Amino acid sequence: MSRFRTAILSLPLVIAAPLVAAQETDIKDQISVELNAAETTEDACKLTFMITNGLETPVDKIIYEAVLFDTEGQVDRLTLFDFGTLPAARPRVRQFVVPDLACEALGRVLFNGAETCTGAGLAEGACEDGLLLSSRTAVELLG
Repeated sequence: MSRFRTAILSLPLVIAAPLVAAQETDIKDQISVELNAAETTEDACKLTFMITNGLETPVDKIIYEAVLFDTEGQVDRLTLFDFGTLPAARPRVRQFVVPDLACEALGRVLFNGAETCTGAGLAEGACEDGLLLSSRTAVELLG
């Protein structure tokens, strides 16, 4: 009976290894930004992003200029998302609260460019050239 239990417990390890390797390969030389959740609070929209640095070097500070569009396609506002420090090959979750906005009224977020992108050995444009955007919400991400 213990052999059966050992075989079942080791199964996820066999499956997880190829998935991790595939994720690392998919974002090599890119910065991946995923809008993971959008939650309306009392008088704001809380946006939760998962960001992964697929570059070979850590990013000391990264700030993106973003344009928020309503569901009708009109610009609601320009803002800055400060994602802070990003170690190489490690995902991070960052949350931003956008005041006076219901998430249901948010249609798109356009990443206009990197306002700040610093780190030792980073190539010029590294935070913009390989920007990979995705969303798990109804809000579309563009870049």
